[in-house]
Amino acid sequence: MTLSTIDTAMVVAYAIFIFGLAQWVSRRKGDAQEDSAGYFLASRALPWWAIGASLIAANISAEQIVGMAGSGYAIGLAISSYEWMAALTLLIVGKFFLPVFLKNNITTMPEFLEARFGPTIRTVMAVFWLVLYVFVNLTSILWLGSIAVHQVAGVDQDVALAVLGVFALAYQIRGGLKAVALTDIVQVALLVMGGLIVSGIALGQLGEGAGALHGFERLVRAVPDHFHMILSPDSPHYKDLPGLGVLIGGLWIANLSYWGFNQYIIQRTLAAKSLGEAQRGIVFAAFLKLLMPVIIVLPGIAAVLLAPDLAKPDQAYPAMMHLLPNGLLGLVFAALTAAIIASTASKINSIATIFTLDLYARKIAPGAGETQLVRVGRITACVATVIGIVAARPLLGGMDQAFQYIQEFSGFVTPGITVIFLTGLFWPRATEAGALSGALASVVLSALFRFGGVTALTEIPFMHRMAMVFFASLALTVVVSLLGKAPVRQGKGIMEGVSFDTSRGFTIASALVAVILVALYTVWW
Repeated sequence: MTLSTIDTAMVVAYAIFIFGLAQWVSRRKGDAQEDSAGYFLASRALPWWAIGASLIAANISAEQIVGMAGSGYAIGLAISSYEWMAALTLLIVGKFFLPVFLKNNITTMPEFLEARFGPTIRTVMAVFWLVLYVFVNLTSILWLGSIAVHQVAGVDQDVALAVLGVFALAYQIRGGLKAVALTDIVQVALLVMGGLIVSGIALGQLGEGAGALHGFERLVRAVPDHFHMILSPDSPHYKDLPGLGVLIGGLWIANLSYWGFNQYIIQRTLAAKSLGEAQRGIVFAAFLKLLMPVIIVLPGIAAVLLAPDLAKPDQAYPAMMHLLPNGLLGLVFAALTAAIIASTASKINSIATIFTLDLYARKIAPGAGETQLVRVGRITACVATVIGIVAARPLLGGMDQAFQYIQEFSGFVTPGITVIFLTGLFWPRATEAGALSGALASVVLSALFRFGGVTALTEIPFMHRMAMVFFASLALTVVVSLLGKAPVRQGKGIMEGVSFDTSRGFTIASALVAVILVALYTVWW
């Protein structure tokens, strides 16, 4: 597929507009001076709509759009659990985690670990997250994003890789998080609109002139096996989505780690005007999450009838884009590109934040001034982007299932990260040695499950493995903590003055999300 002249013009116009908007919101008023709080946390002044939109923009990228549509093609609606359960996880984060982080004026997740446990774990986890973010997450966003651009627009993949990285860097380098978050409402609006257009046209094709609703009814009748949220053990995809284990097992561990303790995500809420504003942003993001399967998974299921002979499931979304007329294709391609750029810019900013505040300001130049910290943040962003562009092909180019390998690698560490933060937040007796032991055990045990050579272990579904590793790591953390001296930095200290009370609006919205989820799972069980 290649873009027509009008489609190319729309994409270029959008790029110019969003770049200009990012620079406009990044401007400083009067003689205001740059400081690290302004650059890395948008001066802690983000409104709820920017927080909610930025959470979704950071989360949804091309690999997720293409990958989840492909899973919709191969598996069906069951893959939507990743989105729908995330909505509930966001509410838990807003209710129980954000009050602690914001009351303690936390800037980064490693900073919280130092406040709770001590300086060693802060340094260890900062280095770990930098390596993970640069060599796994940033490279994957750029590489898989370039694949999507190549498939949809016919652009040379190496050219797409470089352009995506450089544009994302230039887009946010002046204003930092403020430039990213305050423009993400436009990015998300375009993403949602583009996704709805693809779904609407695909269902309209199935409706054969009777409308999208008729097309949806036809799709449900034609492929009923693709409309079950809970897979049975005899399903060929049970190992990926193991039935009820999705609702009560390892997916919770992955979600809590991703949405609650991941700098890349949580940084937006730490930049809120207030706790109430952060919680309103969380609710906004939760409702958007409920909508995501309609714009991502549904086109993949529709492709089962409209493009039944695809060589690979991940070709489903590009195939549905073939249905779009000139003009609309440019709009949807701009939405796809927006998802890539927003996620890349967010990742670059988080890398710069962790390196500058957790390593440079503490270990390299403790007395550095605010202007110097911002300068180092920008230099770090440039270096990280170059590494991501250069390393993407060597690291991921030879993999047939790059996204799955990345998910599996991340799954090695998420149980340990979840153990560290949950015990740090809610168990005052947890020690730094216990937390580090649990994190190390997570990696070692996950490697044994995956590469130990024991068939009985390697055949265990991925989500069950995460749950088993989580509880084993938790047990080790408890034992090591109890064998050592009581911690100097106990959880009681970080809980001082923390209230878990929420507004009536947050409570009502949370209940509504829960009711919608119950209804969705009941209807599509």
